[in-house]
Amino acid sequence: MFYIELFLAKCIVFLIKIIDKNRGTDLPGKLILKLDKSFPKHFKNINYDNVYFITGTNGKSSTTNLVHHVLSSSGKNVVSNLEGANLIAGITTSLIKNSSLSGKMRADYFVFEVDERSLQGVYNILPAKNLIITNLQKDQVHRNADPDFIYRKIKNVVKKDMHLYLNNEEPRSKSFEEFCDNVTYYGVKKNTRSVKNNDRLDVTMPCPKCNHKIEFEYFNVNNVGKFKCTNCDFKSDDIEYIMYDIDFENAVFKYDDTTFNMPYNVPFMVYNYALSIALAIDIGISKEEIQLAFNSFINIGGRIETVRYKDKEIKYIRIKQENPETLQSALDVVSNDKEEKTFILGLCIIKDEPPHYTNTFYAYDCNFTPLVNSNVKKYICFSKYVSYDTANRLIYENVDMDKIDIINGDDVKEILAKVDETDCKNVYLITWLETFINIKKYVNEMR
Repeated sequence: MFYIELFLAKCIVFLIKIIDKNRGTDLPGKLILKLDKSFPKHFKNINYDNVYFITGTNGKSSTTNLVHHVLSSSGKNVVSNLEGANLIAGITTSLIKNSSLSGKMRADYFVFEVDERSLQGVYNILPAKNLIITNLQKDQVHRNADPDFIYRKIKNVVKKDMHLYLNNEEPRSKSFEEFCDNVTYYGVKKNTRSVKNNDRLDVTMPCPKCNHKIEFEYFNVNNVGKFKCTNCDFKSDDIEYIMYDIDFENAVFKYDDTTFNMPYNVPFMVYNYALSIALAIDIGISKEEIQLAFNSFINIGGRIETVRYKDKEIKYIRIKQENPETLQSALDVVSNDKEEKTFILGLCIIKDEPPHYTNTFYAYDCNFTPLVNSNVKKYICFSKYVSYDTANRLIYENVDMDKIDIINGDDVKEILAKVDETDCKNVYLITWLETFINIKKYVNEMR
């Protein structure tokens, strides 16, 4: 029966390539799983000691792409769900595409991004021996509720004989160490982008081990940095895979006296590089091979796209818009550009699944001060639902109200009309993808 199902699945993959290649990331797996829920179990030659699941709130896709690139650049045959389809259907589709007609897999390693809420179900079918937890943060509150809810789901999957890769500076992730005997830690030293502890950015979570207060000496990114519990001995440790001398201006950092280039030089990516180095060295890849891989790395589905509009350049920064870290990373990109600029922020309705919702509270978890100090000439806030709330966030950051234009909607013509009113040619846009697609379509039709 499996061979018939696999042949059918491969036919579906072939047809999708002809009809609509954008549907091929998970549809074949979704259709076959309706026939046989245990279908992925029947693939041959999968060594589960070489299967790696990458889960967590932020960094799953980038880390999966980076690990895949490092391993494949060193000559390994790697199967991954690089398009970001991180449920069992997407992973099944990757297996279908990379197997022979008899269901044999010829991969050395399997590296899969896995949605943290769905991890248990995926693990039940593909019992990976290696689990990477990037971080557990506030995310998709209508779907995931509190991070501790996701913590409990991941805890159900962690086994004593697993190999865990844990973020040394993120308390929830690091605390999984007590459930497993084989742990590799990775981390990042304090650097020029680190933020010292203060009440506004202070973590709101208790110690995962004793429920007392955790104190951070500094944050490298939101709720990730050097920490210790005020009651028990839980803290970030001195570890082997620690990245240091991070130079964002020159896009380099060091590990073990070796300098690595950062093709994407934003703070959170350094943790992705750290994890990739730890995993690669663990399986025998040299630092020189990793250096070469970093030099040629291009992140699939990159988050920055540029559109020429008249005499202006609009740089769109794509964000998930469902947790503060992605917004913070986008703000970091804008604030790193010290040239005079117009900054556009549109926090739109989130339509992933019912109930649809809109919020601005993630913006209050972010540090806007570097942005405000980065030579922004004009701010434009637009949204059908929360344009004034978005403007209030800027006002709380002491932005002069005369510098803020508000559009109570998401009409492309209105947004670009406001862009026309400023003589600044350097424009940054942060919003959800649909609005940007409409802007790009409108600009292209003008030509």
